[in-house]
Amino acid sequence: MNYNSIAEFTVTSRFLRYVTVDTQSDPASFSIPSTEKQKDLGHILVKELMAMGIDDAHLDEFGYVYATIPANTSKSNVPVICFCSHMDTAPDCSGTGVKPIVHKNYQGADIVLPDDPSEIIRLKDHADLKNQLGNDLVTASGTTLLGADNKAGVAEIMDACYHLINHPEIKHGKIRILFTPDEEIGRGVDKVDIKKLGAYAGYTMDGESAGNMENETFSADGAKLTIKGVSTHPGFAKGKMESAIKIAGEIIAALPYDLSPEGTEGMQGFVHPVAVEGHVEKATIEFIIRDFEDAKLTDHADTIRSVVNQVLQKYPGSSYELEVKPQYRNMRSVLDQHPQIVEYGMEAMRRAGLQSKMCSIRGGTDGSRLSFMGLPCPNIFAGEHAFHSRQEWVSVQDMQKAVETILHLCMIWEERG
Repeated sequence: MNYNSIAEFTVTSRFLRYVTVDTQSDPASFSIPSTEKQKDLGHILVKELMAMGIDDAHLDEFGYVYATIPANTSKSNVPVICFCSHMDTAPDCSGTGVKPIVHKNYQGADIVLPDDPSEIIRLKDHADLKNQLGNDLVTASGTTLLGADNKAGVAEIMDACYHLINHPEIKHGKIRILFTPDEEIGRGVDKVDIKKLGAYAGYTMDGESAGNMENETFSADGAKLTIKGVSTHPGFAKGKMESAIKIAGEIIAALPYDLSPEGTEGMQGFVHPVAVEGHVEKATIEFIIRDFEDAKLTDHADTIRSVVNQVLQKYPGSSYELEVKPQYRNMRSVLDQHPQIVEYGMEAMRRAGLQSKMCSIRGGTDGSRLSFMGLPCPNIFAGEHAFHSRQEWVSVQDMQKAVETILHLCMIWEERG
């Protein structure tokens, strides 16, 4: 497979267009999608897919893009596979006015982002840069994120669609395409129509280093701690007031460091307070709880309770409630039942000339929930790095290899059908 044979569009030109569309999602919104501007990119993608000749491409009321590439094989038993990426960008960093910059032939020097020279991408801070010498890197200009998470994946799938449509010599079964909103705020598949997709297996294109495939994610719970304090007039508060705000601060300070995101790595889970709100009488702390083992989620919630009970010993008039809700679960338990889905992905990367590597995600993807909804869905690299930050970057060559990987996957499923 010679990627250089692609003519009219390249994955790079697609990516450079897509990142200029502001698609930031909003966790405080109750609408679906959480921001209407995510549909702006959806409309662009549908228009481009239809221009390729994919007649059923459409954007539904919830902001999901669906499309189908019909099978071109004479085989009747090739399973339907789906490729999925999310269109939204993270609320953590501005996605408005993204100005992408292509840095040709990277040789290891510091990359100073021009709109904020204090933002410097250094080789010593980004381990994967050592694998990018001679490659072309894309960054933002210093005041926004880039949006490689996950518009790199979107561009790669779109470019693969173009290649499949224009190169009928690539034999494949029926291919389904899915682009989702609101993945960054945990709602990416809330309104996916699995029956309409009708796929046997899926692959999210939403990973980091070239050659990486991820077959497991964190399992995740969310927790809300409500603290009820004792409010009195501050001028007459001695021996009476028990400020819920101060209690919340003590609880956060008492959480074990070795159970925090900044104190953990690898296969270690964590408890992370992500929002605090309140006043003297009542305060709330929102937590995310993560681990690769489901049973440890309960242990981590118990740690929160233990810390709260210890702190409240000093505040006899105060009380609390802890509400824990499941968010998603480690997709490995599903994928282990369908080993060929992961095996074919690893083989596709090897055919693309990459050294394939199995990894675990210290996070989640749409594939986590899709797997439990009946669509087993590991995660393949998209080339995105330093996501959710102003120093986000992606390699042109890694995006090209991701396109090749998609094409090889389509062929492998056809060959084994």
